[in-house]
Amino acid sequence: MARDPETIQREIEQARDALAVTLDRLGEKASPKRLVDNAKASARSTLDDPKVRYALIGVGVVVGLLVVRGLFR
Repeated sequence: MARDPETIQREIEQARDALAVTLDRLGEKASPKRLVDNAKASARSTLDDPKVRYALIGVGVVVGLLVVRGLFR
């Protein structure tokens, strides 16, 4: 059964619009600025956790002591 050319044209336009919306969404998700902002937010939230913060402080103190000890040997 043959379809009406206007119906086909309408379906093509709807498919094109849906594809444009999908591409816009993918472009937003893959934006380098957005990825950097998300990474920064993730790192900040991780460092705000007291367990992580105090562990890093402890590691820094140990490394500092080892460096100082190595300088005075």
